[in-house]
Amino acid sequence: MRLLLVLAVAAPLAAQSHYPKHNFTIGAGIGLPGAQLTPAFANSGGFSVSYGYRFQRNLQADFGLDTLFGAAGVRDYLATQLGYLRIRDFQYLMPFGGRAILPLAEGRVLLSAGGGGAYMRYSERLKQPSSYFRVECPDCGSRSGWGTYALGGVSFALDRFQVFRIGFTAKAYRGHTDGDALGAVPAVETLDRWLNLFGNFSIHF
Repeated sequence: MRLLLVLAVAAPLAAQSHYPKHNFTIGAGIGLPGAQLTPAFANSGGFSVSYGYRFQRNLQADFGLDTLFGAAGVRDYLATQLGYLRIRDFQYLMPFGGRAILPLAEGRVLLSAGGGGAYMRYSERLKQPSSYFRVECPDCGSRSGWGTYALGGVSFALDRFQVFRIGFTAKAYRGHTDGDALGAVPAVETLDRWLNLFGNFSIHF
């Protein structure tokens, strides 16, 4: 009888302490440039991928990549033996840090906030004519630097086991980049800011 009583009390507590440790997320949305990137850079669409390891019920370590397309407005062409190949620009923001998580409604809703460091790289890339060989792009420039980020987000479980979720994340980046001129940004160090707003789909297990 005592054993049954102990099991009856322990079972709900174990269920409450259980949480998925691995979180894979993909997202799509828009990046809004700020600080010295305006008005040289424009709002642009992009996507994100990230992995989070939830080492405690309320704490998670994060690593990810946000990719934006054409914010600098580069629309150049490189003359090659294969004809004119298009040059476009891409922005890569790689955050690494952590977040605090507040579960609500027995974990069906997760609120989160956090931040950390970020590597920022903007580069011009040549559209390759084939996947079997590459054409070098001597005219393609790049800029890079380091910064920080802060985020806030919310996600909602789609199933009873809380494996699949949809949600929304806002990330604010601040840092400095230096390197080649890119679009209307000159070849000097600049103070850069981004506000990335992404809708997300994630898998937790």
